[in-house]
Amino acid sequence: MSASSLTGKVALVTGASRRIGIGAAIARELATAGADVAISFFRAYDAAMPWGSARHDPDELLDELHATRVRAEAIEIDLALPSAPRALLERVEALLGPVDILVNNAAYSQTDGIDALNAESLDLHYAVNLRAMALLCAEFVRRRGARTGGRIVNLTSGQSKEPMPSELAYAATKGAVEAFTLSLSAELAPRGITVNAIDPGPTDTGWMSTELQQQLTASAPMGRVGEPRDAARLARFLASDDAAWITGQIIRSRGGL
Repeated sequence: MSASSLTGKVALVTGASRRIGIGAAIARELATAGADVAISFFRAYDAAMPWGSARHDPDELLDELHATRVRAEAIEIDLALPSAPRALLERVEALLGPVDILVNNAAYSQTDGIDALNAESLDLHYAVNLRAMALLCAEFVRRRGARTGGRIVNLTSGQSKEPMPSELAYAATKGAVEAFTLSLSAELAPRGITVNAIDPGPTDTGWMSTELQQQLTASAPMGRVGEPRDAARLARFLASDDAAWITGQIIRSRGGL
């Protein structure tokens, strides 16, 4: 078995409700590498977003994962609830066994800007982007017990590379994800658990207008914006034994953007 194989591993990927999204692409990559995969999703959030989502997307993604001949489960849960991280890990463990790979992809994002910024917006972003991510990491570590090894991969956005006007609450919470990733990696290194974050840069998951995509493409060194599979391939690598010596890194996988 090669060091890049994930056969025998159990992975949890949050925020995989849209088949064209990064979470879905990561789930496919991990399954292709042999991992059993659980995905979490929350239809109500995507339905409220401008890009929307097809109601049957999680079911169809689950069918795709099963087609790779791995075990796969889909769990609908609102990660904004304080009890959700523990409940999610408990459910995945009951269905597939102990989780070896945690990918924190779920995110809440709403435009704001300083004139629209308020406590409710800040709390909503914090609940999913930071609190749920941190509690999932904590529950993941507790459940590993004395077992060494494990992989945590967080998704961030590049807010430390350039300003994100009109996305203040989102940028603040994603900046916290990067800080949390670095400090957690040092704490978990003696246990053999790696903690890294991926900044995929501007990625076409259906939210870009034609004008924005053309503008970004025109300035892109590689002549295109990111695709979900770009982030997914990196997540697969970080989840593998090949990446056992890599931890505490915020990897800017942006194609030069």
